[in-house]
Amino acid sequence: MELRKHLSFKVIAAVAYVVCFLAYIIIGLRPVEAAQSYSISGNLEIPSIDLRSDVTTVELEDGVLPTPNNIVGSYSKADNKTFLFGHSSTVFQRLYEVKLEETIIYNNTNYKVSKIEIVPKTDVKMNKLLKSESKDTIIIMTCAGQYLGNKDATHRLIIEAIKT
Repeated sequence: MELRKHLSFKVIAAVAYVVCFLAYIIIGLRPVEAAQSYSISGNLEIPSIDLRSDVTTVELEDGVLPTPNNIVGSYSKADNKTFLFGHSSTVFQRLYEVKLEETIIYNNTNYKVSKIEIVPKTDVKMNKLLKSESKDTIIIMTCAGQYLGNKDATHRLIIEAIKT
């Protein structure tokens, strides 16, 4: 009788272990839901780096443009100029591979890269980047240089492309 009780306890413990393990696998390893959901206002494609991303329109919050986590942010306050931005650790991780004269497709319209520069973060002049242009222009910006933590870096990679 004592042996039977001992075996029953071992079987119950083994079953409990398997149930807990399966619960961990099923629940614990599920992809995390996005903390934010974004209203999609467009799309960006850069064929040379296999980039295809949704775009969400972003508004200033206390004088700052909040950067979406995994998609491209868009901001425009001037005629013929759209500012696109995103994290270099996610959506723009290969942006540094883009070359002059390559095609960028924004909202199904082709743009040709006309300028690429890396500038210190402290030298970025947002008023200049956001000013009106005579031709439809997009500016794409992401972090570059040495990583500072908190999704920030010492420099900015800035790409200008003009509608063709």
